[in-house]
Amino acid sequence: MDTVNGQPPVSNSFQPFPQHSAPVLTHLDSQGNAHMVDVSSKAPTLREAIAQGVVQMQPATLAAIATGNSPKGDVLGTARLAGIMAAKQTAQLIPLCHPLPISKVVVELEADETIPGYRITATVRIKGETGVEMEALTAVSVAALTLYDMAKALEKSMVIGPIQLLSKTGGKSGDYRRVETAP
Repeated sequence: MDTVNGQPPVSNSFQPFPQHSAPVLTHLDSQGNAHMVDVSSKAPTLREAIAQGVVQMQPATLAAIATGNSPKGDVLGTARLAGIMAAKQTAQLIPLCHPLPISKVVVELEADETIPGYRITATVRIKGETGVEMEALTAVSVAALTLYDMAKALEKSMVIGPIQLLSKTGGKSGDYRRVETAP
C-alpha cells in the first residue's frame, strides 16, 4: 500500500463535474478574463469552513516545542495568532477573494506523535454572501509556515502538508464534508 508520511493516501468521493457537462468557472467573465464574482444579490447565510494541515518533524523537535525549549520562544502561540491574522487578511493575499467581516476564527495546533509533528486545524465562520473556505485554508497555511519559522533553528527538514478543506457549510453549492476512503 502506498503511503504519504506513514498515512494512507487521501481519496475523496467528490466528483467535481458530471461527465456530460462543462464546468462553470465563476471567476471568469464571458471573454475568459478573471474577475471578482458579484455576490450582491445573494442573501447572507451562516457559513463555516474547517481546514487542516500537518507539519511533520523529528521527535526531538516535537518534544522541544512541547516543552517550550525553542530558541525563538512561544512557537504554538505565535503560530496560532499568525493563523488568525492570516484568515482576516485573505483578500489581501488571494486576488479574487472578497474582503469579509469574519465572525469567528479558531486555530488549533495539536501535537501528534504518530506524524510526528503538529496537526493544525482552522475553523472560520461568517454570516455573509460568500464562503470562507479560502480563509480557513489560508489560516492553516500561515500557521504552518509560522510554526516552521519559529522552529527552524531546531530543524530545517520539517515538512508542511497536506493542507486540505475538511468541511464547509452554507451557500448555493451546499454542504461539503471530506470523505476519507480506504485505498
